[in-house]
Amino acid sequence: MIRLASSSQTRAELLKAAGIEFIQQSIDFDEESIIASSPKNFVYQATLGKYKANVEHFGFMEYPLLVADTVVASQGQILRKAKCVDDARNILLTQSGNTTSIITCMIYHSIDIKIIDISTTNYVFDDFGLNDIESYLQSKDWRGKAGACMVEGFCKKYIKSTKGNESTAMGLNVELLQKFVIN
Repeated sequence: MIRLASSSQTRAELLKAAGIEFIQQSIDFDEESIIASSPKNFVYQATLGKYKANVEHFGFMEYPLLVADTVVASQGQILRKAKCVDDARNILLTQSGNTTSIITCMIYHSIDIKIIDISTTNYVFDDFGLNDIESYLQSKDWRGKAGACMVEGFCKKYIKSTKGNESTAMGLNVELLQKFVIN
Protein backbone atom coordinates (compact mmCIF):
# COMPACT_ATOMS: atom_id res chain seq x y z
CA MET A 1 0.00 0.00 0.00
CA ILE A 2 1.31 3.45 -0.89
CA ARG A 3 0.10 7.01 -0.26
CA LEU A 4 -0.66 8.86 -3.49
CA ALA A 5 -0.11 12.50 -2.58
CA SER A 6 -2.13 13.84 -5.51
CA SER A 7 -5.77 14.68 -6.02
CA SER A 8 -5.55 13.56 -9.67
CA GLN A 9 -8.21 11.02 -10.61
CA THR A 10 -6.14 10.07 -13.65
CA ARG A 11 -3.16 9.15 -11.48
CA ALA A 12 -5.47 7.12 -9.24
CA GLU A 13 -6.84 5.28 -12.29
CA LEU A 14 -3.30 4.55 -13.50
CA LEU A 15 -2.39 3.00 -10.14
CA LYS A 16 -5.59 0.92 -10.11
CA ALA A 17 -4.94 -0.33 -13.63
CA ALA A 18 -1.38 -1.26 -12.62
CA GLY A 19 -2.65 -3.21 -9.60
CA ILE A 20 -0.89 -0.94 -7.11
CA GLU A 21 -2.81 -0.55 -3.84
CA PHE A 22 -2.96 3.01 -2.53
CA ILE A 23 -4.68 5.59 -0.41
CA GLN A 24 -5.11 9.04 -1.86
CA GLN A 25 -4.31 11.96 0.44
CA SER A 26 -2.39 15.12 -0.30
CA ILE A 27 -1.31 18.49 0.99
CA ASP A 28 -1.48 21.27 -1.60
CA PHE A 29 1.57 23.11 -2.87
CA ASP A 30 1.36 26.48 -4.66
CA GLU A 31 3.20 26.22 -7.99
CA GLU A 32 2.62 29.88 -8.92
CA SER A 33 5.86 31.07 -7.31
CA ILE A 34 8.05 28.73 -9.38
CA ILE A 35 10.45 30.41 -11.75
CA ALA A 36 11.98 27.87 -14.11
CA SER A 37 14.37 27.98 -17.03
CA SER A 38 12.91 24.92 -18.77
CA PRO A 39 9.88 22.61 -18.61
CA LYS A 40 11.96 19.87 -16.94
CA ASN A 41 13.23 22.32 -14.34
CA PHE A 42 9.67 23.53 -13.70
CA VAL A 43 8.20 20.06 -13.25
CA TYR A 44 11.08 19.03 -10.99
CA GLN A 45 10.65 22.11 -8.78
CA ALA A 46 6.88 21.57 -8.60
CA THR A 47 7.27 17.89 -7.69
CA LEU A 48 9.96 18.66 -5.12
CA GLY A 49 7.72 21.32 -3.53
CA LYS A 50 4.84 18.84 -3.34
CA TYR A 51 7.17 16.19 -1.95
CA LYS A 52 8.48 18.46 0.81
CA ALA A 53 4.96 19.54 1.84
CA ASN A 54 3.63 15.98 1.86
CA VAL A 55 6.61 14.27 3.50
CA GLU A 56 6.51 16.90 6.24
CA HIS A 57 2.82 16.23 6.84
CA PHE A 58 2.60 12.46 6.27
CA GLY A 59 6.16 11.16 6.30
CA PHE A 60 6.92 7.93 4.46
CA MET A 61 7.19 5.43 7.31
CA GLU A 62 3.53 4.35 7.58
CA TYR A 63 3.04 4.20 3.80
CA PRO A 64 5.53 4.87 1.03
CA LEU A 65 4.90 8.35 -0.39
CA LEU A 66 4.30 9.03 -4.09
CA VAL A 67 4.11 12.56 -5.48
CA ALA A 68 4.06 13.67 -9.11
CA ASP A 69 3.58 16.65 -11.34
CA THR A 70 3.18 17.02 -15.09
CA VAL A 71 3.89 19.88 -17.45
CA VAL A 72 3.20 20.26 -21.14
CA ALA A 73 5.50 22.10 -23.54
CA SER A 74 5.04 23.01 -27.18
CA GLN A 75 6.69 25.54 -29.48
CA GLY A 76 9.13 26.49 -26.73
CA GLN A 77 6.38 27.36 -24.25
CA ILE A 78 5.47 25.80 -20.92
CA LEU A 79 1.73 25.18 -21.13
CA ARG A 80 0.32 25.16 -17.61
CA LYS A 81 -3.22 24.39 -16.48
CA ALA A 82 -5.66 26.68 -18.25
CA LYS A 83 -7.23 29.35 -16.06
CA CYS A 84 -10.28 29.91 -18.28
CA VAL A 85 -11.83 28.73 -21.54
CA ASP A 86 -9.96 31.33 -23.64
CA ASP A 87 -6.67 30.26 -22.07
CA ALA A 88 -7.51 26.61 -22.80
CA ARG A 89 -8.32 27.46 -26.44
CA ASN A 90 -4.98 29.26 -26.90
CA ILE A 91 -3.08 26.39 -25.26
CA LEU A 92 -4.76 23.86 -27.57
CA LEU A 93 -4.06 25.98 -30.64
CA THR A 94 -0.39 26.12 -29.64
CA GLN A 95 -0.28 22.30 -29.73
CA SER A 96 -2.36 21.88 -32.88
CA GLY A 97 -0.24 20.58 -35.75
CA ASN A 98 2.91 20.60 -33.63
CA THR A 99 5.10 18.42 -31.45
CA THR A 100 4.04 18.47 -27.81
CA SER A 101 6.16 17.16 -24.96
CA ILE A 102 4.43 15.93 -21.83
CA ILE A 103 6.90 15.74 -18.96
CA THR A 104 6.11 14.00 -15.69
CA CYS A 105 8.29 14.01 -12.60
CA MET A 106 7.59 11.62 -9.75
CA ILE A 107 9.16 11.02 -6.39
CA TYR A 108 8.58 7.69 -4.68
CA HIS A 109 9.94 7.38 -1.13
CA SER A 110 9.72 4.26 1.01
CA ILE A 111 11.78 3.04 3.95
CA ASP A 112 14.00 1.14 1.50
CA ILE A 113 14.29 3.40 -1.53
CA LYS A 114 13.84 6.92 -2.87
CA ILE A 115 13.29 7.33 -6.60
CA ILE A 116 13.20 10.61 -8.50
CA ASP A 117 12.24 10.22 -12.15
CA ILE A 118 11.61 12.70 -14.93
CA SER A 119 10.12 11.07 -18.03
CA THR A 120 8.95 12.61 -21.28
CA THR A 121 6.45 11.49 -23.88
CA ASN A 122 6.47 13.36 -27.18
CA TYR A 123 3.44 13.56 -29.44
CA VAL A 124 3.22 14.89 -32.95
CA PHE A 125 -0.33 16.14 -33.45
CA ASP A 126 -2.31 16.75 -36.63
CA ASP A 127 -4.17 20.05 -36.77
CA PHE A 128 -7.02 19.99 -34.27
CA GLY A 129 -10.47 20.51 -35.76
CA LEU A 130 -11.89 23.85 -34.62
CA ASN A 131 -15.34 22.35 -34.00
CA ASP A 132 -13.72 19.57 -31.95
CA ILE A 133 -11.82 22.16 -29.91
CA GLU A 134 -15.03 24.04 -29.15
CA SER A 135 -16.87 20.84 -28.17
CA TYR A 136 -13.96 19.85 -25.92
CA LEU A 137 -13.94 23.30 -24.31
CA GLN A 138 -17.70 23.07 -23.67
CA SER A 139 -17.24 19.65 -22.04
CA LYS A 140 -14.93 21.24 -19.43
CA ASP A 141 -12.81 18.05 -19.46
CA TRP A 142 -9.74 20.28 -19.99
CA ARG A 143 -10.04 21.73 -16.49
CA GLY A 144 -7.21 20.79 -14.17
CA LYS A 145 -5.20 19.22 -17.02
CA ALA A 146 -1.65 20.36 -17.72
CA GLY A 147 -1.70 21.97 -21.15
CA ALA A 148 -5.46 21.29 -21.29
CA CYS A 149 -4.26 18.06 -22.87
CA MET A 150 -6.02 14.69 -22.69
CA VAL A 151 -4.10 12.18 -24.79
CA GLU A 152 -6.54 9.50 -23.67
CA GLY A 153 -9.47 11.68 -24.72
CA PHE A 154 -9.67 14.76 -26.94
CA CYS A 155 -6.14 14.57 -28.39
CA LYS A 156 -6.20 10.83 -29.12
CA LYS A 157 -7.56 11.01 -32.67
CA TYR A 158 -5.04 13.71 -33.61
CA ILE A 159 -1.91 11.76 -32.63
CA LYS A 160 0.35 11.21 -35.66
CA SER A 161 3.23 9.69 -33.70
CA THR A 162 4.29 8.97 -30.13
CA LYS A 163 7.64 8.50 -28.45
CA GLY A 164 7.40 7.46 -24.81
CA ASN A 165 4.88 5.89 -22.42
CA GLU A 166 1.25 6.95 -22.49
CA SER A 167 1.15 6.64 -18.68
CA THR A 168 3.83 9.34 -18.44
CA ALA A 169 1.65 11.61 -20.55
CA MET A 170 -1.31 10.82 -18.30
CA GLY A 171 0.64 11.88 -15.20
CA LEU A 172 2.60 8.93 -13.79
CA ASN A 173 5.28 6.61 -15.17
CA VAL A 174 3.70 3.41 -13.85
CA GLU A 175 5.95 1.20 -15.94
CA LEU A 176 8.92 2.38 -13.86
CA LEU A 177 7.02 2.57 -10.58
CA GLN A 178 5.85 -1.06 -10.81
CA LYS A 179 9.47 -2.22 -10.62
CA PHE A 180 9.85 -0.77 -7.13
CA VAL A 181 6.43 -0.96 -5.47
CA ILE A 182 5.65 -4.10 -3.51
CA ASN A 183 1.98 -4.65 -2.59
